[in-house]
Amino acid sequence: MTTTSRPADPSRPGTRHGPTGHHPVVRHLTATRHGDIQLRIADAVTAFAGSMPFVYLHAAAFAVWMLFVERSPWPTLTLVVSLEAIFLSTFVMIGQNRQSAFSTAKADHDFVEQEIELHTNTELTRQIHVLTTELHRRLLDGQDHDVDRPTAGT
Repeated sequence: MTTTSRPADPSRPGTRHGPTGHHPVVRHLTATRHGDIQLRIADAVTAFAGSMPFVYLHAAAFAVWMLFVERSPWPTLTLVVSLEAIFLSTFVMIGQNRQSAFSTAKADHDFVEQEIELHTNTELTRQIHVLTTELHRRLLDGQDHDVDRPTAGT
């Protein structure tokens, strides 16, 4: 099934290209997430953990640890890295849950919008059919009257 995006409609604030520039589901979930401090912290950690500065920081920290902190760095470093992996995997799952909730809410919203569009298009098609039928009837009635009328030369 293909969908087409609607043109901007400034009178409808919920449209994809309306004044806010965001899908209504995005606005709702963003507002929900901003209202919960734990979710804001999870978002900040996930954003940082998925960045190149995170990689550079860890490369530098591990190099310093291995060269200067311990003579035999592997047992302690392995423990630290394992604990960090546990926490980061939790943040990844939090992000996946967020994406899943967003996808579900957007799919629900889009379904409702498509049903409204289908109803509108069906109603417009019915109205066009009625108007076309009426126009056709009037044209045929007009031709019948032209046949009955005497011409000016007779």
